[in-house]
Amino acid sequence: MEALLLFIGVVGNVISVLVFASPIKTFWKIVRNGSTEDFESAPYVVTLLSSSLWVYYGITKPDGFLVATVNGVGIILEAIYVTLFLIYATPSLRAKTAILVALLDVGIFGVVVLVTRLVAIDETTRVMVIGAICACLNVFMYGSPLVAMIPNGIGFFLGTIQLVLYMIYMNTKVSKCSGEVVEGQWQHQRLIKPDGPSGHDEEEG
Repeated sequence: MEALLLFIGVVGNVISVLVFASPIKTFWKIVRNGSTEDFESAPYVVTLLSSSLWVYYGITKPDGFLVATVNGVGIILEAIYVTLFLIYATPSLRAKTAILVALLDVGIFGVVVLVTRLVAIDETTRVMVIGAICACLNVFMYGSPLVAMIPNGIGFFLGTIQLVLYMIYMNTKVSKCSGEVVEGQWQHQRLIKPDGPSGHDEEEG
């Protein structure tokens, strides 16, 4: 049974390393073009925090060697990604990334370590608390790329409203214009019809 668990753990570690390595193509493109273009740094900053907490969890938990090692690789790769972002990003995006790193990877990680170490709790509870924090952070980590979709979602919503308003008021405008044309034609009609050819014939007679 232990051999099976070890095998599953190793396979899981290999898959996790492949997940951590998946953005390599993206960052190769960033280095080649010398620009981060439209890429966001938030997913990599959050993943760096997640890997750091999982390493802390693996160190704290008995027999957590596999968890600590695979996330140690994750820390190295994510740190490289964030560093490349800081090098090739625009000044505004570089400042934003630096603030995120300071708040999340330094601030939150430091707070979690201090609280779980200074609060008088037993080892089992400490491991459970750290694991719960890591699990919640993983949810945010996998959802963080959706941040880039928020501006597009807002634009789609506002564009839809504009189209609906246009369709509503377009018909009203057309009806109003048609009414003005009919009214203008009525105002320009002649009140007295000119005499026809029969009238001229009678005068000549």
